[in-house]
Amino acid sequence: MRRILVLLASFLLFSILAAGQAPTRIAIRAARLIDGKSEKPLENPLILIEKDRIVSVTAGGNAPPSVEVVDLLNATVLPGFIDVHTHVLVQGDASSEEYDAQLLKQSIPYRAILAARNAQIALSHGFTAIRDLETEGAMYADVDVKKAIANAEVPGPRMQVATRAMSPTGMYPLLGYSWELKLPTGVEYVDGVDGARKAVREQVMYGADWIKYYSDRREYFEADGRLRSSVNFTDEEAKAIVEEAHRLGKKVASHAIGSDGIAAALRAGVDTIEHGDGLTDQLMDEMVRRNVYWVPTLTVDHSFPTGDADTAEFFKKTFALQKANFAKAMQKGVKIALGSDAGGFDWKKFSQAKEFEYYVQNGMTPMQAIRAGTSVAAELLGWSGTAGTVEAGKWADIVAVSGDPLQDITELQKVKFVMKAGVIFKDELRK
Repeated sequence: MRRILVLLASFLLFSILAAGQAPTRIAIRAARLIDGKSEKPLENPLILIEKDRIVSVTAGGNAPPSVEVVDLLNATVLPGFIDVHTHVLVQGDASSEEYDAQLLKQSIPYRAILAARNAQIALSHGFTAIRDLETEGAMYADVDVKKAIANAEVPGPRMQVATRAMSPTGMYPLLGYSWELKLPTGVEYVDGVDGARKAVREQVMYGADWIKYYSDRREYFEADGRLRSSVNFTDEEAKAIVEEAHRLGKKVASHAIGSDGIAAALRAGVDTIEHGDGLTDQLMDEMVRRNVYWVPTLTVDHSFPTGDADTAEFFKKTFALQKANFAKAMQKGVKIALGSDAGGFDWKKFSQAKEFEYYVQNGMTPMQAIRAGTSVAAELLGWSGTAGTVEAGKWADIVAVSGDPLQDITELQKVKFVMKAGVIFKDELRK
């Protein structure tokens, strides 16, 4: 009997070791690879994947025996895209009526269901990672969506979340209703230095990976073409938000559109400037000095209704300023990461990858635009060691398109193949 037990134990140990030595492996062969770091595509690459990681990337060669080969010889392969400014709990808020209806007529559980749908849409468009920058009144539901994806309960991108953005009392919707009604707000109202520190601690306690606050509001153009704004927080309040977040090991994103709001955010020590339309030469130089990223979010601006003449004129000036700032920012070495502000427009209307196209229209090369949405975005998230490029040791987050995005950047809006963590979620190339 004892001999039998020893033999059984040996057999079980052998089985466990054998299983560890022979994991599931996949080899992808493609026409070309844009790996997110090299200056030129790699022709006829072989990408070997073991479980959720890339083992090797070689030009040509044959796949090892007993490895499933995924034939993408009619496609261009790229790293999974990364959108560092999204709102999965928002369904388009281009008008105040639309936004108010979400906060007043949709329950948070219902919004969370739609958020899970939106996350799946993002993944189907090739975005294998996103940073969600506030829930707009849905409290900490972004943490729940992130957990459900991480636990493989629903499909979606890897997520970093900011939970509730911060604004001083009375400076963010819902506004304009009777004072007799207690209504929800799209942000957490925060006042004073002590209130700022407490809000940061609370959000981190509930699962925030990032802290976000609104630096400004009420943007307007001066006669000299400078985009100005009204600053929300006092310098002491803003610095308290940033200092407390950094003390707790979290980074800070600031909504800052006008030059005044951007300057205030930089004084506070933020890590990213969101939107940043009113950048000036001096502010760009300060961003480079402080290693602050710019997330332009052009798609949402181009999605905004411009029915009346004043709004149309404002955005005409905004688009011209954005284009001029792009050229200057690239020349000065400002780090530009891709963020679409999806949720600010309807998730179902078009792909977040439209943002790549706007970057090229504003002066980036297609390769620079691709890096903005892959390797640079991964850097912003602190994931350079695991995401953003297709190379050995990285997560097996891979997408493919039929054409060549270096010749036509709009190809990135027509993703045909999506793999996340070595699992294929979409394959329209081999049917």
